[in-house]
Amino acid sequence: MVRNRRRFLTGATAAGLTMAAGCVGGFGAESEESTVQIGMVYATGGLGDNSFNDMAEQGLLDAQDDFDISFDDAEPETEGEFPDAQRSFAESGDYDLVSCIGFAQLDALEENAEQYSDQDFILIDEELDGRDNVRNYLFDEPGGSFQVGHLAGLLTAEEFSAGNGETNPDADVVGFVGGAESPLIESFEAGFTAGVEHANDNAEVVTTYVGDFNDTTGGQEAALTMYQDDDADIVFHAAGRTGFGVLQAAESEGRFAIGVDADQSITEPDYADNILASMVKRVDEAMYTAVESVVNDEFEGGETERLGLEDGGIETVYGDTLGDEIPGEIKDQVEKSRQAIIDGEIDVPNEP
Repeated sequence: MVRNRRRFLTGATAAGLTMAAGCVGGFGAESEESTVQIGMVYATGGLGDNSFNDMAEQGLLDAQDDFDISFDDAEPETEGEFPDAQRSFAESGDYDLVSCIGFAQLDALEENAEQYSDQDFILIDEELDGRDNVRNYLFDEPGGSFQVGHLAGLLTAEEFSAGNGETNPDADVVGFVGGAESPLIESFEAGFTAGVEHANDNAEVVTTYVGDFNDTTGGQEAALTMYQDDDADIVFHAAGRTGFGVLQAAESEGRFAIGVDADQSITEPDYADNILASMVKRVDEAMYTAVESVVNDEFEGGETERLGLEDGGIETVYGDTLGDEIPGEIKDQVEKSRQAIIDGEIDVPNEP
């Protein structure tokens, strides 16, 4: 099995891309070219976010364990680098699939998919209509956010203590920290707020958008304000690497946080004593499925695959350390609302 891996690093160069070459077996190792080659363009913030990008990479690594593939990847630092990053893969003609991770790649892909009509692409978290060479993957973020909002709304009304956190039952306040303000991230906010209100009419939801997915300090400052000034018990983030600052703030203030995309009680173990749960998006499974379809010569463009609560594409995963401390009756209520969403008995908004 070929485990060749090179990485394209974006930067302020004339070409827009520079390349560092190597492979899993060590620098300079030679291997036969893989049957299937994948190009990956990550969302801004890059790898190491222990969240969205890392989940996409995990799906690719899982596929590499099972299939004869190799991959190259690009980590754009700004949205302005997306067109060149996508184009660098498509122009070469070497890649069976170019994967565009994140909603902000839509505009660049709209142009590149038309220009490189023989190149297959996938787009995660947005939908490009009318292109037979693009397969879209969307998730039910509002439904998943409703679930963790329901959890937060129930717990903020309780005198609850676990791990390194505790609530103040005298103030039913929870918070939401978003990265860049956009329809997708606003849908997280909308679902979360609806879930809190479903659980607790008296609860207040305070919201802040930092304006960046790679501003840990900004995320920490936003959450500290919520914990200190607003007396928030729990803060949910949809902010990429910015959300790491939310976890830091929860730890320093002895309050709770809810992670996103990955089970952050596992990916951020230093903060597991403060992470109640995570709203997990199975971006890894979407990535794996896409690669598998290419390997099996079954890739179908021009379609959109939607992943939600009913198929496990979105799920509430309780914290590895704190999950067992959450009362069973609260978990039962969260499960009940999950089924109600699936059955169409609860209509979750996608706008704040």
